[in-house]
Amino acid sequence: MNRVVHPIEQESFRRLRARLDTSSFPPLTRAVVERVIHSAADLEYATDLVTDEGDLVTAHAALHAGAPVVVDVEMVAAGITRRETVCRLKDAGSGPGLTRSAHAVRLAYEQVGPGALWVIGCAPTALEELLTLDASPALVIGLPVGFVGAAESKAALRESGLPAVSNVSEKGGSAVAAAALNALLYHPVSSEETS
Repeated sequence: MNRVVHPIEQESFRRLRARLDTSSFPPLTRAVVERVIHSAADLEYATDLVTDEGDLVTAHAALHAGAPVVVDVEMVAAGITRRETVCRLKDAGSGPGLTRSAHAVRLAYEQVGPGALWVIGCAPTALEELLTLDASPALVIGLPVGFVGAAESKAALRESGLPAVSNVSEKGGSAVAAAALNALLYHPVSSEETS
């Protein structure tokens, strides 16, 4: 089913491209960068985001082949359209040395196993916990926000070598994390991916 794009969204992207030339980005990187910028009205994401086109191509194929999508909080889930997600935060508890968000990641991994796309837009501790698991993710969209642990957890993600979308600064959040996943959802599937 083709996605119908509202005229306001079309105009927003036209204005974004009038202010920022994204034509030099590879296709999926461009899609992610533009949708993240669109979600936050923040052009700085063009230089703050860290992506790898090869990782995005692989993740795009996995997503469209039905790989599970796991989110850290319901606000990320609410922003992801056209796809069911797994969020175990309601089932999680905290304890000594374990935040509720970290416990939710453990529960989600027990449910979905390897090969999922993980979308973390709120809790640095969720991202930190994911990095301790042998999750073999298709992609980690690690865009938690905050002054405590956010930039550090994203740096650890990049150092892990896992396929990822992250950013260097402390900014991020549920809307931008969901936007990055939506960019992959909305991008058309090529004939190479279906053959």
